Amino acid sequence: MGYWESSGKSDEWYTPQLVFDALGCQFDLDVAGDANAPAYCVPAPVALSGEGLSQRWTGFVWMNPPFGGRNAILPWLDKFFEHGHGIALTPDRTSAPWFQDAATKAQAILFTRKIKFNRPDGSPGISPSNGTALMAAGNYAVAALHRAAMQGFGVMALPLAVRAA
Repeated sequence: MGYWESSGKSDEWYTPQLVFDALGCQFDLDVAGDANAPAYCVPAPVALSGEGLSQRWTGFVWMNPPFGGRNAILPWLDKFFEHGHGIALTPDRTSAPWFQDAATKAQAILFTRKIKFNRPDGSPGISPSNGTALMAAGNYAVAALHRAAMQGFGVMALPLAVRAA
């Protein structure tokens, strides 16, 4: 994850266990992970180290992609929604065109409280300047976001396209 605390310095930031505890689900695949990272904690038996975009995705996926440069998240979101079964962690950038486009494809969005992501050494980072959003693709993902919302982990929203269906 490209972390706003050190923009441009590193994409190596790891999702803390508290996120997965709130979701209460098991993933089949971490599409942007690093199985050798010291702070690695994604509850998935397989992590695609290296270039996850060029590899095949299967099962229920967790996606915390590198946020890197401007619009670097776009190809990850495209592949995520094409796959259609998982949870994507994104920065909470509601006014950005890429966020608005992704929001129309998500079946649900959980706007989380601020999350302190872990550095590669396992230590927590400082509080970020803004929040994150978890986007659901598929019913299992929607149920996980609902569980987290019921625990007070964030506020859940359903995109208009989903509400109208």
